[in-house]
Amino acid sequence: MRRLIGLVISGLAVSGLLTAQTLNIQVGNVTYQFPAAQAGAMPFESGSTLTVMNKTFTLSDISRMYVDETEVTDGTVAVAYNGSSANITVAGNIAQHLTIAQSGAHVSIAQSNDLAEEITYTLSGSSSDGGFYMSGSYKATVELSGLTLTNVSATYSGAAVHVQNSKRIKVKVVTGTTNTLVDATSGSQKGCLYIKGHAEFAQYGTLNITGNVKHGIKTGEYFTIKNANINILSAVGDGINCAQYFLMESGTITINNVGDDGIQCDIDDTTTGSTGQTTDHENEDSGNVYILGGTLSITVTAAAAKNIKADGEIIISGGKVNTKASGKGTWDTDDLETKSSACLSADGNIAISGGTLTLTASGSGGKGIKADGTFTLSDSAVVVITTTGGLYYNNGSTENTNYTGNTDRIDNSYYSSPKGVKAKGAITISGGKIFVTTSGRNGEGIESKSTVTINDGEIAVNSYDDAINSASDMTINGGLIYARATNNDGLDANGNCYIKGGLIYAIGASSPEVAIDANSEEQKKLYITGGTIVAIGGLESGSSISGGTCKQAGSWTGNIWHALYNGDDLVFVFKTPTKSSSGGGGGPGGGGGSSQKLVVYTSSTPTLKSGVTVGGTEIFDGIGYYPATASGGSSVTLSSYSSSGGGGGGPWGW
Repeated sequence: MRRLIGLVISGLAVSGLLTAQTLNIQVGNVTYQFPAAQAGAMPFESGSTLTVMNKTFTLSDISRMYVDETEVTDGTVAVAYNGSSANITVAGNIAQHLTIAQSGAHVSIAQSNDLAEEITYTLSGSSSDGGFYMSGSYKATVELSGLTLTNVSATYSGAAVHVQNSKRIKVKVVTGTTNTLVDATSGSQKGCLYIKGHAEFAQYGTLNITGNVKHGIKTGEYFTIKNANINILSAVGDGINCAQYFLMESGTITINNVGDDGIQCDIDDTTTGSTGQTTDHENEDSGNVYILGGTLSITVTAAAAKNIKADGEIIISGGKVNTKASGKGTWDTDDLETKSSACLSADGNIAISGGTLTLTASGSGGKGIKADGTFTLSDSAVVVITTTGGLYYNNGSTENTNYTGNTDRIDNSYYSSPKGVKAKGAITISGGKIFVTTSGRNGEGIESKSTVTINDGEIAVNSYDDAINSASDMTINGGLIYARATNNDGLDANGNCYIKGGLIYAIGASSPEVAIDANSEEQKKLYITGGTIVAIGGLESGSSISGGTCKQAGSWTGNIWHALYNGDDLVFVFKTPTKSSSGGGGGPGGGGGSSQKLVVYTSSTPTLKSGVTVGGTEIFDGIGYYPATASGGSSVTLSSYSSSGGGGGGPWGW
């Protein structure tokens, strides 16, 4: 060995004058590569050690030394898996900073604390019994370049890839490659792919994940994705679980077959550094989910599971989000109340200003959007929500997934109603489009436990219970609004209801429900000062109407197109429900039988035609046209409307 070392070093010195040469020192399956231009002096001491670029080798450990013309990229480590083993190649400039251990295809690399440059680890090849573990205190890059890796042993971390490093870790899913990771079926690993620090996913490759113990991907701090394609094939826990924040700029994420939430983002109050110091994150951006672009497709089936769950806020400004939540509700033994599944759920605010969202909740008590803070919709966002689950009941000992009893007589912590949008804070809609359908019992379309303000946008709601409900005041300044309830009010304000503008088509259920309601029992009132209104079911008794003219139809025909004019100007074309009405009713609650008031309001003098031929721009999912054209038809007799009576009438349908 001593003679061989001398020959190799001499050869390196001579040939280095002619062309770029690399000294390769192989220890087991690890090859360290030292470029001649960097090698410098190589002390050979006592015939037992050799030091190259501050990396000291024990001669008895060296299995091979040779010189070739391999080009070496500084700061790189390559791990090529091959069945029951793996070959590791290390750039010489970082060799002194790494301690490498290997057992079969299980590779462990520890970075020293004095490392001051980023290392790129490239993982490739295949093993059905292997894993990768890396620890350190400096940021790093992990490249997944055609890697298929299954860890079957909890002894070696349990995770397929485990990065025990609390710094920024860039995960490059190399363009054009498919990578598949599967963790052990036992152990205490937090995820199939676990990164203690910040994880930044990039490039255009594909990553498939199976989490057999807990989460698919787990990061101790923030998670970002740009361009990569990530498929969570299955996970016992969450598909993706992170802290601080989740940020999606582009790429695709598909999550299926998970035992809990699709994406869960936790608030991280503090982190502990490598030297034991703690950092307070109270004022940092923590617990929030940001979606700027890309495509998210998530299906969850577990009880009370969420497709996207944020301990902070959810902010969506672009991309496509397609979610399905089919899990029933459950009883929370800590909070002593029912909890239900939801497509989007935030402990803080939810704001959607762009993108296309299709949210489907079919579980008992399931919700499309649930915000413990405020909900805002604006700009170019398009949101389609469908809930089909029944009313969920559970008092801690008895469960009913399709409860039909009287909810007025039970504690509201015992049941969860299906909702399209539910916010504990204020709801503000200033643009965008939102279409909501709720068919389950007690299912409200859009509900705020505070105020509702609509300034612009297009809203179409078909609901079992109230279509749009506010616990306090409701204010409509503009927008296109269709609100139909089969068992309650179209618009229901439990404070004052102010209509100052916009186009409103509201349909309420039978007496005593109305199309547009305010809390007159508490001396609140419906105030109409502007806008264009069609209200089938009438208005709240005692309404204040000014700034225009309100009329009601003596009779109207169901399931045909009607054209509403403001003077001579066509302002709206709409289709009536399938059942006709013979009159407007009278007195509180309106008349009996199948009568149902049709009330119209415009800024000047309204007139109405029925049986028209229509055209223009379709709105409200085909129930209206605006702007519109109309021809033909016959005039509908209108008379003065008095708000002293309610809406009234018997049941009707489409």
